Amino acid sequence: MSGEVKHKHKYTLYTYFRSSCSARIRIAAHIKGIPLEYRYIHLVKGEQHGSEYTALNPSESVPTLIVTDAKSGDIVTKIRQSIAILEYLEETTPDLPRLIPGIGDAVGRARVRELVDIVACDIQPVTNLRVLRFIEPLDVEAQVWQSHFMTLGFYAYEGLLRESAGMYSVGDELTIADCVLAPAVDGALRFGVDIKGQFPQTWKVWENLNEVEAFKEGRWDNQEDTPEELRAKAA
Repeated sequence: MSGEVKHKHKYTLYTYFRSSCSARIRIAAHIKGIPLEYRYIHLVKGEQHGSEYTALNPSESVPTLIVTDAKSGDIVTKIRQSIAILEYLEETTPDLPRLIPGIGDAVGRARVRELVDIVACDIQPVTNLRVLRFIEPLDVEAQVWQSHFMTLGFYAYEGLLRESAGMYSVGDELTIADCVLAPAVDGALRFGVDIKGQFPQTWKVWENLNEVEAFKEGRWDNQEDTPEELRAKAA
């Protein structure tokens, strides 16, 4: 097809519709125009603990990205952490839309990465499924736990946005910070965090991201494995 981008690699993503870490990769791939072939791992059913998958990803989590040579079918690499996947895609596709400032902009690169780290290190890990299952025997409600830790992380993100935000997290260009922020906000809203009231700058950025097609396509409610009753309704 005329104008179609040909890729020398094939990308297979092991994903779950509710996984915010998987959503980061789906969104970034849509921005870059990288086609993904999906393999679905149902986390609630425990498919991530099956021997076939744990042999692939010892962390027993998603996402996992398998990169193969489009011609030979040989495996180029396997990557099992979302931020490593985002940076790999950035470094290996310099001709596609960039999501990290260029090598000459050390300050901009650091700003993007510190925002990413707030979500990836402070917000998401303490609110994932394995943590919630661990606290089940304790006298703590999952929603209270989720809301508490998410709120702490969003206070930090909001503070940095006051210095960096334009339309998006860092100025008016999309970055990997936005790819990790949007699914985090979706999760926070699910557990009752008042993003709009407490974090107005974050809310503004999130609303702007919701107008970007790549974010709609990568969102949790628009996936093949999203249950029908949870799917986004066409306008």
